[in-house]
Amino acid sequence: MSTPNKVEISQVNEVTTVEITTVGPQGPAGPAGSTGGLQVDETNKIDGSVVYYDASSATFKADATTTKLTLVFGGSF
Repeated sequence: MSTPNKVEISQVNEVTTVEITTVGPQGPAGPAGSTGGLQVDETNKIDGSVVYYDASSATFKADATTTKLTLVFGGSF
């Protein structure tokens, strides 16, 4: 049985693995959308698009130019 901040574990002749996860402090929310956060132009996205940065337009894009198939000459990952 467990109560807040206390965990009791009993073991009877077998190996027991216990994983405990706690929620840590959350950082401040980052900026979103037009206020300066990450903006991705996905107007021409296709199946398999990979997000990349286009310096000429200063935007992140997901389109048919860079896909998982064009990264390694049609290789599969």
